[in-house]
Amino acid sequence: MNQQRFHELHGRQWQEFEQWLDCMTSKRRTDAHPPPFGESDLPHRYRTLCQHLALARDRQYSPALVERLDRLVIRAHQFMYGSHPEAGPAVLRFFTADFARTVRAHRHVVALAFLLFFGPLFLLGALTRADADIAHMIMPVEQIAAYERMYDPRPETTGRAASIDAYMFGHYIWNNIRIGFQTFAGGLLLGLGSVFFLTTNGVIIGTTAGYLIGSGRGPNFLSFVCGHSAFELTGIVLMGAGGLMLGAALLFPGRSTRVAALRANARAAVPLVCGAGASERQHLVAQR
Repeated sequence: MNQQRFHELHGRQWQEFEQWLDCMTSKRRTDAHPPPFGESDLPHRYRTLCQHLALARDRQYSPALVERLDRLVIRAHQFMYGSHPEAGPAVLRFFTADFARTVRAHRHVVALAFLLFFGPLFLLGALTRADADIAHMIMPVEQIAAYERMYDPRPETTGRAASIDAYMFGHYIWNNIRIGFQTFAGGLLLGLGSVFFLTTNGVIIGTTAGYLIGSGRGPNFLSFVCGHSAFELTGIVLMGAGGLMLGAALLFPGRSTRVAALRANARAAVPLVCGAGASERQHLVAQR
């Protein structure tokens, strides 16, 4: 196929693509000049444009045509994968409005995740504070001894070296990131994984807190965790809510297939996961 015939067949598509990019990147976009096609057509048209560029290069068409197609592909790629002027306001809008709206929209599953996590936490915290032997039934002796040394209230041990604080900080960061990932991904096991990690970690955290407070180590323990526990525990609950949504899609897909329901719920859970990640990020900023 010669270049003229190639241009006659596809030139209109290139022109429409240029018009679409001009329209989408223009700050003065109005309803009087709508884009020539919808955003849902963009992936197909972009793939077709890349194919046209490859053909033009392979058939050694004129440098002007190759350059035009190459420039058009670059513009489209930057639009889809590069930074956009709307990114900043969109991020701000997410944290000031969209995130809270998403939590309210899924308040039932968030409330369930809250109960599964904080129910065992408060229950075991109260029981272990009243009876320290419960801690030995749940946690290994070595772990309890490590916590006792870590938060020992004796004057000669209250001052910890900076290296120890840094180690504890890193340990808690890694541990909570791991818990959050497990809690969310566990939803793929029909939601049972999310239920397991929420309740199990609630039991462990509550037992640890109750034992340390009941044994007189409460001031040291609370002074260390109060600065970041709110962000971390909130993140675990939100991750758990996202995992429960994945499990609900597999158990109750409705009229959709399980794959379609899983995709829909996973897409809906993304804001919760992003909010949980922001909680961990805020925790890092607070610690600095």
